[in-house]
Amino acid sequence: MKALFLFFMLLPGVASAGSVVAQRTLPAGTIIMPADVAVAADDRTTGPDQVSQVIGMQLRVMVYEGRRIEPSFLVAPTAVSRNQIVTLAYERAALRIEAEGRALGSGSVGQIIRVMNNSSRVTVSGRIAPDGTVVVDQF
Repeated sequence: MKALFLFFMLLPGVASAGSVVAQRTLPAGTIIMPADVAVAADDRTTGPDQVSQVIGMQLRVMVYEGRRIEPSFLVAPTAVSRNQIVTLAYERAALRIEAEGRALGSGSVGQIIRVMNNSSRVTVSGRIAPDGTVVVDQF
């Protein structure tokens, strides 16, 4: 009997209690929209707060239709991609200097990435702002 129980526990389940499942097959990198997810059919204890925590996040891995979306599958959405042209900004009191640069890595809002200034070819590090600019500070 224990072996049968363990066998069923090791099988990939379609849904479990308190789960948010995919309405369609979602490839890696997809930003989850409200139409992409639903509460499992056998579970009505999952509240809208759990569904709202998933919406707006980006998938790290592919999730097939009807499968549970685990928290480990989710990351904050990427604001800047590698090799993307971005605006570099240096702010100090009332002074703001802007330049064009190329991102040497990808990241989400609040993360620090390296960026190469296109005109001087100098590499600097900066924090990604919500509008997609990279703000350079003196670290």
